Amino acid sequence: MIRSAVANEYGTFFQLARQHQVIFYYVGYFSQNIVAAMAEAVKLQLESAGVAGPTRRKLFSSFVEMAQNIIHYSSDALTPSSQDNGELRHGSVCIRREDDGSFLLLCANPIQPETGNELRAKLETLSGMSPEEIKQAYRMTLREEAPEGSKGAGMGLLTIARDAREPLEFDFAPSESADRSAVFYLKATI
Repeated sequence: MIRSAVANEYGTFFQLARQHQVIFYYVGYFSQNIVAAMAEAVKLQLESAGVAGPTRRKLFSSFVEMAQNIIHYSSDALTPSSQDNGELRHGSVCIRREDDGSFLLLCANPIQPETGNELRAKLETLSGMSPEEIKQAYRMTLREEAPEGSKGAGMGLLTIARDAREPLEFDFAPSESADRSAVFYLKATI
């Protein structure tokens, strides 16, 4: 039997995803409706896989926060930034199971340099905090008003860091686009 080019190309990706125990992967434009549908699919997959309740909740909340960050801060948008509702922003998110039973959540999206500088400062601060300090900062942030320009009161990264079993890992890489943007990568182990 001769395999077609489609089977060869997609088959390689499919096998690689299975080999790396990818349970969810999406790349494309994110909106509130798309995130709601993805969240429901992730929730059902984790339940059917028998993932323990506390781990499911942490994975679910961190997944939603990563997706929300893409909607709010990706520089690749199909909608104007002044549009409050129905934003469509490009990025990717992945959930994969590790051999030790933990899960990796990974996301990537293009960002403007000034957003990258702010993210780096926040993430470097978070990486120097103990789990108890992260929980304390989370509780304090719940009581504060959202900073100007923030769409989530800074809760997203704190939520992900609080739920992670290891410090968050992140990186910035130059984008191939002509607009000075960079690609932001974030990894959380749950």
